[in-house]
Amino acid sequence: MRLPALLLHVSIICGILWSFQSLSANERDDRPLIVVSTTQIADFTRQIVGDRMRVHGILAPGADPHTYQPTPGDARRVGRAALVIDNGLFLEGSNWMATLAEDADRPLVTATDGVRLLELPEEEQEEYQYDPHAWFDPANAAVYVRNITRAVSEVSPQYADEFRARSALYLAQLRALDGWIREQLAVLPDDRRLLVTSHDAFEYFARAYDMRTQAPVGWSTGAEMGAGLTPERRRQVVAAIAESGVPAIFVETSVNPAVIRQLAEEAGVAVADPLYSDSMGAEGTAGATYIGMMRENVLIIIAALAPDQEAD
Repeated sequence: MRLPALLLHVSIICGILWSFQSLSANERDDRPLIVVSTTQIADFTRQIVGDRMRVHGILAPGADPHTYQPTPGDARRVGRAALVIDNGLFLEGSNWMATLAEDADRPLVTATDGVRLLELPEEEQEEYQYDPHAWFDPANAAVYVRNITRAVSEVSPQYADEFRARSALYLAQLRALDGWIREQLAVLPDDRRLLVTSHDAFEYFARAYDMRTQAPVGWSTGAEMGAGLTPERRRQVVAAIAESGVPAIFVETSVNPAVIRQLAEEAGVAVADPLYSDSMGAEGTAGATYIGMMRENVLIIIAALAPDQEAD
């Protein structure tokens, strides 16, 4: 067994052993506990269950799911969960969330089941086939919500009607979000519809809204940021920036900004405000919810790529 896998299993065992220790007041709450991996999935789940269940997100705002290492505390919570929810498609590094659920013998739901997937470029398909960042298309986010609604309704069937009603309201908000994004991005001319970001996380957004993307590294930040930036890829990204004439490129809130800043200097363009990507923002920020995150990203994109336009 490789060392990282061995350490993960040791962490899980320690967490389960500690689960019999004294619990905090919050952990003595007798409502069913749902443990999820990402901030986006945590928000979707809370929108559906309200206060009928406890929702614990393992990843904090700003954390990177590709590089996160689970702790004994994570294993302890998963061991007490009525349901575990992950994104899947190896967004969670080496599928650490599925490993936690399996080792604790807890039911696991993968929120991306049934989404319209994008295949990764051939050169990135040695181990993985699909891009895991599916939530960036609100139509896919709706699939996440439906999957979560079914799962929590099975855990607490006495509240199933309430969960379905809350889900229906939220799905309507997602449809409204999609329409708003289309309306806002309509101000961008073709030569400004290029997103250059820290890593290749925005392909679903680009597919949904007729944008193009470039990134210095691929879909995962699993290696140190910049380690996958070959001289050829650097040339391609700088050339794409120059050809498009975009005035700015984008860092991300959960990724080291150093590489993007270097590329911006080489290409002679500005670095825009950070986009939310693999993680949402902290409580009290514009990106504290999925809808808020998506809206804030659109406002930042328009301000950077069409500074003479004013978004509504």
